[in-house]
Amino acid sequence: MRKCLCKALFSLLIYGIPCVGVATSLAPQAQPAPVATAARWQSPARLHHFMTKATGSLVINNQGVEFIPKKGPPLRWPYVEIQSFHLSAHGLDIETYQNRRWHLSGDREFHLSLTNAVPAAVAEEFALRVQKPVENGRPDPGASGFASLPARRRTFGGGTNGVLHFRSAGIDYVTSGGRGSRSWRWSDIQTIAHPDPYHFRVQGYRETFEFELKQPMSRRLFNRLWDAVYGRGLKGLAYSEGRQQ
Repeated sequence: MRKCLCKALFSLLIYGIPCVGVATSLAPQAQPAPVATAARWQSPARLHHFMTKATGSLVINNQGVEFIPKKGPPLRWPYVEIQSFHLSAHGLDIETYQNRRWHLSGDREFHLSLTNAVPAAVAEEFALRVQKPVENGRPDPGASGFASLPARRRTFGGGTNGVLHFRSAGIDYVTSGGRGSRSWRWSDIQTIAHPDPYHFRVQGYRETFEFELKQPMSRRLFNRLWDAVYGRGLKGLAYSEGRQQ
């Protein structure tokens, strides 16, 4: 037994392997962790682009957006190549940096009709990855926030009723049926206005919403929103000039 143990130790020191037939107390090497799969959401879709119509599948993942038609090559848009987008429950309009064909002015746009409704979590992640100002019509009704106010937005077609949710990440307007809902990150908002306790305006880089408030907005709440919209930019300017506030 003593001879076999000596042989096992010699084998471990020289070859780095245990002697066959001899028990060892060495712990097995840990197996490498499996590679995490990329976040992925997809839906049957229909592409409408100029005079072209095609059916296939839309895929949103960590790399960008891809439309895979039933016939023909796929279309891929990395996040960095997406200038902006407008997202609704069953629709996605993508504005790219590509030039339009036949030397027409403007950038190329692609319109997609989606069979499945885009989940709010996917829409929020999509907006974060694009980074540029966008129009996100898929807010999360269950997202936590620091304040809420019932509101109405008048439009030429009548208007919508919903609730304004104020969150640390931005402002959501959630309607009961989803039509006319919006989610703005603070970086999507250019200005806000509060002319009186019962009116509130959000002017984004892509659109402007005027709200009639069913309950008054307090000065304290508006000051907090003001700091979120304008304070971040002032702090960033101070840091860029070598000052800290």
